[in-house]
Amino acid sequence: MPLKTAVLISGSGSNLQSIIDRIEQGVLNAQITLVLSNKSNAFGLERASRHGLKNKIIEHASFRSREDFDQAMIKEIRDSGAEAVILAGFMRILTPLFINSFPGRILNIHPALLPSFPGVHGQKQAADYAVKISGCSVHFVDEKMDHGPIIIQAAVPAFAQDDPKSLGSRILALEHRIYPQAIQWLAQDRLRIAGRRVEIQNSPGPLLVGKDKDSAIICPGLEKNF
Repeated sequence: MPLKTAVLISGSGSNLQSIIDRIEQGVLNAQITLVLSNKSNAFGLERASRHGLKNKIIEHASFRSREDFDQAMIKEIRDSGAEAVILAGFMRILTPLFINSFPGRILNIHPALLPSFPGVHGQKQAADYAVKISGCSVHFVDEKMDHGPIIIQAAVPAFAQDDPKSLGSRILALEHRIYPQAIQWLAQDRLRIAGRRVEIQNSPGPLLVGKDKDSAIICPGLEKNF
């Protein structure tokens, strides 16, 4: 049976699109039961509609507290039948109320090599800091921002001439590959959390892809079609 998921967005939804594409290709064994946004102008809602996916807007500004907002989201997610929650550019910090409602079933992707550059604008932080290597991380969500146990990371070179846009574009291309892979492992029940370590049953070794400016290392490696 496919893993029933709710995808939370706030913006363009490019990672949502990569997830949709892998599902429609028959690579990712998941079903999106709900796309939920806290912003009415999020382009990801249009992406969801194009693919016939149920979508809903719950604007956080309409609630008196974070807990009230999260409770409204919890109800919609549960009503949709979702078993897991996928954060795809969702720009709100979740309360313990939300996190404890889906223990070990909430994933997030961050455009930096955690624990470096948590928070917003990870690509800009990396470019401004003039790092030599940057990348992205998929992790379980806990009560601290961009802190939970890491599932998979991809590293890309960063160059002196990079600005946030150029560096961010190389990172985003890898986000679109590693996030569906991590969700597939969750769908296959192959992830086990042991403290800060995520153990992946029969995980592949590190993978080197591309060359020159498009080179990357992904660890654990991607499986077929990801």
